[in-house]
Amino acid sequence: MKKSIKYALVAVSLFLAIDVGRYIFTPNISELKTKNPIPTAFMEYRMKEWEDNGKSKQITQKWVSLKKISPYLIKAVLISEDDKFWKHDGFDAEALESAFERNLKDGKFGFGGSTVSQQLSKNLYLSPSKNPIRKIKEAIITSRIEKNLSKKRIIEIYLNVAEWGDGIFGIEAASRHYFHKSAKNLTAMEAAKLASVLPNPILYNPIGNQKFVIKKSNRLFKIMQKRGILIPDFVEVMKVEKSETVESDSSNDLTNLNNSDTNNSQQQESNISQ
Repeated sequence: MKKSIKYALVAVSLFLAIDVGRYIFTPNISELKTKNPIPTAFMEYRMKEWEDNGKSKQITQKWVSLKKISPYLIKAVLISEDDKFWKHDGFDAEALESAFERNLKDGKFGFGGSTVSQQLSKNLYLSPSKNPIRKIKEAIITSRIEKNLSKKRIIEIYLNVAEWGDGIFGIEAASRHYFHKSAKNLTAMEAAKLASVLPNPILYNPIGNQKFVIKKSNRLFKIMQKRGILIPDFVEVMKVEKSETVESDSSNDLTNLNNSDTNNSQQQESNISQ
């Protein structure tokens, strides 16, 4: 009996080692320099979820280059999600420590403190699961993303694949869906509202009257006003070189954005967090 348990533990350990270790070599992160990763693992997760629930829905997404995204939106998202983005190597030690202490105090381990690079790793290749094994995989992929891609390319991909509503992925789709304009024309307050819902874009609506969204967007707007938009780091972001920008042709768009008004009426709230 003891030998059986021992063999089982060895087998499980070996499986986990292989399952986690493969992310040291795969997927091919370098291809992200010139390839737009659509659909992502998270998009496929959503489609599978709809299928399991008998829902007939489609992903709405349209790729845009960084220079076609409002600087207010980029600033708001980074303030909200990853204020040290330009300085860290993919991990924010202080944010992780703070999240750990908060989890310890609450008596649960929901993690948190993820950087944009970590969130991108999860969205591109993993699932929304919060188990420790997934977090290890996420850490490996994040390290590889930071080593292979420029910061400008990382934030460009993130803004194009992040979830902003039920079936709404990417800032261009979100901007047209909620504000009926291109992402490059978003105002500072509109940007703050969109950034405020990223923790749970299924539960929160950027144009609704939810207290959380109103409070957080107002706080983000004030921070943006206080700091100003044209800081040195940000000026560099807008100097995007052609080699770092990948334009998508119409064949890569998953859904025609003209259908976004129809999709809006079908949006339902869910407790699944990004």
